Amino acid sequence: MNEHPILGQVVLGYSPMIDRQRTVTATRLTIFPVRPELALDAVALLQALAEAWPADGKDSLVLNLASEGLLHDSLAGEPPLNFALEVPAFMAGDPQHEAALAALHARGATLYIKGRPSGELPRTVLACFRHSIIGFAEDRRTGADAPDGTPRSVGFVQSGVTRASEVEESFRRGAVAVLGWPIDEAVGKGSGKTAAPDLKVIVELMNRVDREEPIDRLEAVLKNDPTLAFRLVRYINSAAFGLRVEISSFRHAIMMLGYQKLKRWLALLLASASTDMNMKPVMFAAVRRGLFMEELVRSAGDEQMGSEMFICGVFSLLDVMMGQSFDQLLKSIPVPQHVFDALVQGSGRYRPYMDLVRAVEHESLFDIREAAETLMLSAAEVNLALLRALIAARQLD
Repeated sequence: MNEHPILGQVVLGYSPMIDRQRTVTATRLTIFPVRPELALDAVALLQALAEAWPADGKDSLVLNLASEGLLHDSLAGEPPLNFALEVPAFMAGDPQHEAALAALHARGATLYIKGRPSGELPRTVLACFRHSIIGFAEDRRTGADAPDGTPRSVGFVQSGVTRASEVEESFRRGAVAVLGWPIDEAVGKGSGKTAAPDLKVIVELMNRVDREEPIDRLEAVLKNDPTLAFRLVRYINSAAFGLRVEISSFRHAIMMLGYQKLKRWLALLLASASTDMNMKPVMFAAVRRGLFMEELVRSAGDEQMGSEMFICGVFSLLDVMMGQSFDQLLKSIPVPQHVFDALVQGSGRYRPYMDLVRAVEHESLFDIREAAETLMLSAAEVNLALLRALIAARQLD
């Protein structure tokens, strides 16, 4: 991901779009102008995002452009077909946009109508939209009908869900997906399955790596769980790791990486071990938190800090996934002191980075600005770190 001047003129937030199977089907980017009066170059923005989000058959990118001028220019242009655009209902109902919407639909573009139109839309316009996006507080419908009893014309995605009960209620109402996920709260009763690979094996291996035990002893632990060994080697060979030599075994991994780098991938395995389908969005968020926090400090050139930040982000949702407090969890799992301070005490040098990550996840312009200023990071630095993290996460999927 290269630097683009346009990334210094916007503020980015992101959230996942999650279907009934708890699968992330798309990533939504909310894009704010740094200043409301700033005229933004839609072509430059789309080019920058296309570099980060190639059409590779993976999840699509949904753009929520919080600038009417920017959205108008994007509608008139030719966004990549793996990009979807959110169109506010007031713009969808404006006849001046009808031709642009029809042209995008004819090209195969995906469009979402956001909110409720003040009046009935022409069928030709309504047909351009895949789904509507309706806020949880706005949606008082039951079953498959609208408040006035007329059938739904398009399926709907529920936004504004902040609690586990609202997720369940949204799907009960008939939502095809929800935007965002209450990742700090467990959702549903889970699948009843045990974690695989065995969490105890991962924790034991992490402790042995922390003590830098001989390779033979580490391999002995892995022999009890071949699935873990396979997943570990697969992660290390992923494009996100960037190795030029393919790793063929756990012993080879240690020889190539060393103990310190191996810790990060064990952390990733621990945070993605649950088979509870309600934890899938939580694991999705944890991986992206770790990569994002690491990218935020990459320019400092402190490899140890970057590794610790990665672990901090990945472990930041471990309490939700494991159903235990951090104080209990981190008695058995070795973590650096700064990570312990951030997760258990809610303090220390890594806490402000966690605040920034959460602000970006909540797509809150004010909170993102405040957190970035606290860390003395520019909009361009934060945006570039986020996009690089999202790129790396997609390479792991």
